[in-house]
Amino acid sequence: MLLPPYLLESIAIRGSEQEARIAQETLRHDAALRAARAVGGARPGAAADAGTPGRANRVIHDARSTETLPGTQVRAEGEPATGDAATDEAYDGLGATWTLFFDAFGRDSLDGRGMQLLGTVHFGQNYANAFWDGQQMVFGDGDGERFNRFTASIDVIGHELTHGVIEFTAGLRYQGQSGALNESISDVFGSLVRQQSRAETAETADWLIGAELFTDLVQGDALRSMIAPGTAYDDPVLGKDPQPAHMDGFVHTTSDNGGVHINSGIPNKAFQLAATALGGNAWERAGQVWFNALTGGQLRPDCDFATFAQLTIDAATAIDAKTQAAVEQAWAAVGVAPGVAEVPATAPLAANTKLHLTRSGGFAGITKERDFELSELSEPDAEGWQRLVGGSELNDLSRVSEMHPDGFVYHVACDQVPLEVQLPEPALPAAVKELFQRTLG
Repeated sequence: MLLPPYLLESIAIRGSEQEARIAQETLRHDAALRAARAVGGARPGAAADAGTPGRANRVIHDARSTETLPGTQVRAEGEPATGDAATDEAYDGLGATWTLFFDAFGRDSLDGRGMQLLGTVHFGQNYANAFWDGQQMVFGDGDGERFNRFTASIDVIGHELTHGVIEFTAGLRYQGQSGALNESISDVFGSLVRQQSRAETAETADWLIGAELFTDLVQGDALRSMIAPGTAYDDPVLGKDPQPAHMDGFVHTTSDNGGVHINSGIPNKAFQLAATALGGNAWERAGQVWFNALTGGQLRPDCDFATFAQLTIDAATAIDAKTQAAVEQAWAAVGVAPGVAEVPATAPLAANTKLHLTRSGGFAGITKERDFELSELSEPDAEGWQRLVGGSELNDLSRVSEMHPDGFVYHVACDQVPLEVQLPEPALPAAVKELFQRTLG
């Protein structure tokens, strides 16, 4: 998800009645998608066509204001522009992202094997976000008040597609520091897509992410600033950009999957400093360092800032002494000591972790419950519970879900985390509901 939940929550509290309604609907959709992804419930469907090696293979669909994916095909590779701004921007953005990864780094599409690039535009009604769903890109048209269509910023398209590259390479866990690295690396390559497409150097680039997304109602320049984290916006409705630029400002929080959209400002600033120190086209040296660290096989899913800093320094050392010095100085400037964990990674839940699950309600008031340990479940189900309980997905889903009379409700509790949430059954994505049903038996 490009927009962090805290920004949408601010709109839901401070925005107009219509803005609040749209923000709540977007939050509900995003929370359900994150929960489904946490238990391995990516949208089912056929694998994308591999296409022709060494050539982009783009297909754009139109959801026509529904949430049905992929929608109706409206433009394929090599076909002329349609005249619909969102369709043609998505097509161009997918192409620019493919070009960056292929020309600069020799990677043929997201999977490195020529994977077809799929995009859906006009998703939902006033949907104010964009996301990678594990198979394709999805773009909303914005809320019509504070956000423009999400295809308008080419770096947004590059950002979301880079989540796909990360999924096929390091698989960075979307929680805490590894999740912030996931967001930061996506910002880095999203920014490089923008810079290459506009023939900008590290010195002339504005280093903004999502500069075209805000309408004139918003007091701000963009969603994020890599050159000055924490300064992208300061708006009565959206609030103030909360990103830190240094480890001294690292935000400890359980929301936003442990602050993945907040603390990403720290590695973002490190990359901008390294790229500017090296000068010229940022994708040629600093970008190569970050790409080599991402794809070199040493980046673990639970990587923290310090470990990633060391991997980038190692990759820079393999290029030359000047590159090594620039990368070392960049990490030092943001307070990250390479190879030394600044914040302990979240430990996985123990096999004997005890949980309680209840399904109650309905017109007849039937209740079914179970107390269990993770060790009692199948390995896939135990892993699904690990991700749900260890992340913020269940809390996020609980906050934005509405209870209905005579509806079934799930109660999930875990004293060791701690966690206690009430979740209405209709709000659950299919993968989470199926996990709960298997657990109850």
